[in-house]
Amino acid sequence: MEEPRGDFCADEGCAGDVVVEKYLAESKVSASHVQLACRGPHCAFPVDGNELRVWNAEDPSCQLLILRGHHQPITAVAFGNTVDPLLICSASEDYVIKWSLEECREKVLQGSPPRGIIVGALLGKVRYLRFSPDDRVAAVCAGNKIFMLDVESQSTLTELEGHQGPVTAAEFCSWQAHVIISVSEDRSFKVWDHRLGSLMYSSSVLAASPLLSLFVDGRSQQLVTGCAAGQLWIFSVVEGHHYRCVTHVDLRKQGESFFTRRAGSHRCRPLGESQLPSASDLDHGDSSEVALPVLGLAPCDLSLALHPECASCLSPENTSCLWIGSSAGLFVFNLANFEFEAVLLFRDFRSLSIQVAGSCAVASEAGGDEAACVLTSLFGNEVAVLEVSVPALLRSWRRPAPGQPLSVLPSSCVVSTSPLYFRIIEEKSAKPVRQKQSAARGAVQDQPLVFRSRIRSSGYTSAPHATMFSPKTNVKNDGERSAKCKSSHRCRFARKLALNAVPVSSALPSSKERPAQSPLPTRLRRRAVAPAAVRCVQFSADGRRLACGLASHVSLAFDADLTGTPAVFSGHDGAVSVVCWSHDGKWLLSASQDGTLRVWSARRAELALCLDKDVLPQPARCAQFYYLDAFILSASGPEVRLLRHHVDTRRDELRRYRQRSWCRAVCGLRMTGTADVTGLSAANDFYSYLVLAAGRSRTVEVFDLNAGCSAAVIRDAHTRPVHQICQNKGSSFTTQQAQAYNLFATTAIGDGIRLWDLRTLRCERRFEGHPSRCYPCGMAFSPCGRYVACGAEDRHAYVYEMGSSTFSHRLAGHTDTVTGVAFSPSAPQKRPWTKGAALLRTPWQGWRKTASTGRARTGSRKFRKECGRRRTASLKKLALLGEKIRST
Repeated sequence: MEEPRGDFCADEGCAGDVVVEKYLAESKVSASHVQLACRGPHCAFPVDGNELRVWNAEDPSCQLLILRGHHQPITAVAFGNTVDPLLICSASEDYVIKWSLEECREKVLQGSPPRGIIVGALLGKVRYLRFSPDDRVAAVCAGNKIFMLDVESQSTLTELEGHQGPVTAAEFCSWQAHVIISVSEDRSFKVWDHRLGSLMYSSSVLAASPLLSLFVDGRSQQLVTGCAAGQLWIFSVVEGHHYRCVTHVDLRKQGESFFTRRAGSHRCRPLGESQLPSASDLDHGDSSEVALPVLGLAPCDLSLALHPECASCLSPENTSCLWIGSSAGLFVFNLANFEFEAVLLFRDFRSLSIQVAGSCAVASEAGGDEAACVLTSLFGNEVAVLEVSVPALLRSWRRPAPGQPLSVLPSSCVVSTSPLYFRIIEEKSAKPVRQKQSAARGAVQDQPLVFRSRIRSSGYTSAPHATMFSPKTNVKNDGERSAKCKSSHRCRFARKLALNAVPVSSALPSSKERPAQSPLPTRLRRRAVAPAAVRCVQFSADGRRLACGLASHVSLAFDADLTGTPAVFSGHDGAVSVVCWSHDGKWLLSASQDGTLRVWSARRAELALCLDKDVLPQPARCAQFYYLDAFILSASGPEVRLLRHHVDTRRDELRRYRQRSWCRAVCGLRMTGTADVTGLSAANDFYSYLVLAAGRSRTVEVFDLNAGCSAAVIRDAHTRPVHQICQNKGSSFTTQQAQAYNLFATTAIGDGIRLWDLRTLRCERRFEGHPSRCYPCGMAFSPCGRYVACGAEDRHAYVYEMGSSTFSHRLAGHTDTVTGVAFSPSAPQKRPWTKGAALLRTPWQGWRKTASTGRARTGSRKFRKECGRRRTASLKKLALLGEKIRST
């Protein structure tokens, strides 16, 4: 018994705009565990056991086509991949029959029964069917074997045997026609070469439940498989990736997170009140399903429907989605950010005849607005054909857009009430005459107090020291000393520095612009040596210098080629957690665990400004220069403070200990919920009004300093608090599209990296694959905007391409956790990848170096004595060199 169904509307909602039940059939035999088929407007399903029906939603004159030829119940149905002619294959325990829909319709119009071609017989119970991309070969999964049948000659080409359980699904690789992938109830997948009949790869056991479905995405070259317990695995099948796991998704947890984020943000109330069935519902009889078995997977193209305004910035590969058919409903899963875009639960639509599905198949055409879905009941004998409106489904779950579009690049002038307006007043009131007087006054101060060279009194024959009671740690060695130290490896520091995990080259910046398509840096060129663990690292804007903060309370500034003696900035009482260069490269800002901020003169390596409890009520966790060095941004507790500063390194001879530099707070913005700030980021290479801050409550908040208020809040950005925010700022040597500057990334311990877009305030992609479970590891954008690099706990640095969720390069060379990474803004790197032992060797081979945590193990007692003797000799030579310089 069957009947066509019309449109319907759910109570108090707009369900009729989302889903329509087009056809309902009552079968004599249950088809709850049968492979169904959908392709465009066509849906194929068995009725009454051995009768195959094909429903066409576009042609009302011949909507239903009935095909008979099997004597046993049909267990699998599949459409071909070519359009002309459109083939369909059905299988049972007796026959595997190929049908041509055009020929069958012509015979029905002529009044004769349609006939098919038998391509296989007596293969056993067939669980799954699939055509090759050219429809010449059919893969038939029966029992533990996969039979490769030639459709034209009706012969068996080969038998693939190796699974320990019944094969449940098999798919061909569209870019490699000879490769087929299969999954089985033995909870593993295998990769075959069906032309040679050989096994290419066999995975380990993935889950405790059988694998039921399989999908191979040709655009991203990824394999997606799902099991009966509602678990989803994604593997990369790119050549050279060795079938590495990209991510693992729990549909129930992902659904709960989806409903939490979308709560109160839709227009359809029944959909807004949706919840996945839970175990507690069974006690009240509200639901009969606890798990969400993955019954079917199909491609879903939503590149234009998701956010058409971002089409110029993100490629279509970044927004490829997947239909997931389950017993409870349909899910639209984004393969870029691994999140649900929309959910359609059958029980939310009371007029649907099937509330719990036993088998499911769904298909949507590329660029089309409608999706066809065929369902069979798990507990009954009904078969239903649904038509889903994809735009209406997405609109019902879409988040509310921000009031005003956000952009890093400003589109208006600074208003008079803005905290940034002080900078404009200061520039207008500046007079060049006072600058000349200051320059002249500074020249007089460099002279001795008494201009008599014959008097040998203390301090009268030389200019006074700018800083007293502090050692000169920035003494440059002469060429002979440097060459000697370089050749004998007897530098005064003896441990490797975990500087930039993406190493730099020795090329200095030039006036030419760095090409945007420059290859990825993969070669370890040079290394530096440091006395303690490295906490942070950053290049200067011109790419000439590299600064790093150490756990030994000091900061170092190297040349870009990592040669010579670094400049030492000492004065903190705690580990240095943040270093930041000014835009002009003259000043270096450092933040420490002692709660103070210090601004250093990069040329003289001396303290120019110190911010303590008088300016910062709470210890500063993050800090940076802002608005082209006009301000300093700091994060103290739950507040982001905008500081106006003035740096003057001149000294008054009568009041030598009185600083001319000053700093005072302009305004303070508190996080929503008064959570402590854990990450801070803002553009300093150009004027921008937006400041990004991450809180301990797992939120990311956008502040508009032109308006002096909060502009947007992203809740539950990660499962754990975000410890770093990184913006795609580019550099002065590269140019990017204006939309690319609105991208930023966040990272949290154990939750990978997420890429966000300020215009949509949504996660566009997730980067997973690097282990970061216990220690916060840093990340960085490449100047060209094509790569994201990050550290990891397995002593490697990982590099991701923006269009892929799995890493493209894994850089070795460290011996402990890589805590920070940095790209050179000016020096282009070249391929190929090299991994030579000489490049990774320690200067003193007896050391077992640990770059990040600061631990070091030594060999024998004799070796320790030798190291101490060399260190003492080096310090003595440095002291003699310092006395020689002071005497001259």
